[in-house]
Amino acid sequence: MLKYIIEGGNRLEGEVEISGSKNASLPIIASTILNQGKTVLYNVPEIHDTKMMFEILKELGGSVIKKNKKYIIDTSNINRFEISENLMRQMRSSVILAGALIGRYRKAVFSYPGA
Repeated sequence: MLKYIIEGGNRLEGEVEISGSKNASLPIIASTILNQGKTVLYNVPEIHDTKMMFEILKELGGSVIKKNKKYIIDTSNINRFEISENLMRQMRSSVILAGALIGRYRKAVFSYPGA
């Protein structure tokens, strides 16, 4: 929809569901590595970047389960600190995982992010 046209004289009512923010979700997803347990997230946008973050967590040994509109992330079994080049190149913002990996393992190994 390109625009809303509102003509006066009538009361407006309704609800609008706002999707989650990618820029807020990605650092929060990365920080689940520091939790070393289960984290439940709501209102995560279903876009390429968040899907890639979940794939990286799975590759590192974590699990991600989607139930209705929430994601249950378990990072208690993450046992790696190296992110594959293939997944790193899927999105530029994957580098934000470095901070969480360094916080947990004191090291991180990854290639140049993005294509």
